[in-house]
Amino acid sequence: MTAVDPRPAATTSYPAPLPADPSLEVTGPSVRDVIKAYVGLTKPRIIELLLITTVPVMFLAAGGVPGLGVVAATLVGGILAAGSANTINCVLDRDIDEQMRRTRRRPLPRHAVSPRSATIFGIALGVLATLELGLLVNWLSSFLALAANAFYVFGYTMVLKRRTVQNIVWGGIAGCFPTLIGWTSVTGELAWTPLVLFGVVFFWTPPHTWALAMRYREDYASVDVPMLPVVATPVATARQILAYSIVMVITSIALWPVGGTGWVYPLAAVILGVVFLREAFALLARANTGAEGAALRPMRLFHFSNIYLALLFIAAAIDPLLR
Repeated sequence: MTAVDPRPAATTSYPAPLPADPSLEVTGPSVRDVIKAYVGLTKPRIIELLLITTVPVMFLAAGGVPGLGVVAATLVGGILAAGSANTINCVLDRDIDEQMRRTRRRPLPRHAVSPRSATIFGIALGVLATLELGLLVNWLSSFLALAANAFYVFGYTMVLKRRTVQNIVWGGIAGCFPTLIGWTSVTGELAWTPLVLFGVVFFWTPPHTWALAMRYREDYASVDVPMLPVVATPVATARQILAYSIVMVITSIALWPVGGTGWVYPLAAVILGVVFLREAFALLARANTGAEGAALRPMRLFHFSNIYLALLFIAAAIDPLLR
């Protein structure tokens, strides 16, 4: 007969669960993160360059300081228009942006914004830009901004960028329109002066972009975007950069007789042009030695091209103030 143990059966006890650590809870993006993502879609650094070529032309058009109201209205409309085009560009290029080192941190590759939301945002900015410029500035400026957006989205992004080595040459036309918008916002009509500055930006764009593309050649090659540095040798690319740089400098000096500027602008155009050409010649010399990749140092010209454009247009704005 088996004896019965009078003691109660042992039970397994577990410690009480600890309270959840709030710092480990998964939360959605903050309002700040969302705003930052949407601002990122507009490519603020590109907008800065566009504004640099808009406001100084307004000084030239006014022969001095333009009205604060028209400057503010043009700036707001320009920011909205450029933001719209850049946002739509991000939507259409999101597949290659995910693969390129230079662009993989943009909002869409990071899935910080959905393509649908980005598209709605881009279209809304475009509508606001068209109405704002039309109602507060004039409808000619509004039409020019809309034409620039259409050309950038449909002409460059959808047609040229992935199909031809001439993509940035003709696609860059969209970035030239701010010179026309700045002038017409003050005068209400076109003239030769803004068209010359349009030409300056047109011939500036390929050296500026090709220098950057030389640095990120592998990126463009990996996604089959036929930028010139992808399909041509460094020497051939550097020669094209030099050729466009020479024409750019000549065009910039042409503003002196065409626009009837004083001495400040042509002096700045000559000095800045000499420095730009020196950088272009230096890039070609490095390419001729067989240098490739980082040894080419194409970013020297790229960074100076930004400085060149800013200082040239600032000189154009200062010139009428000193006559």
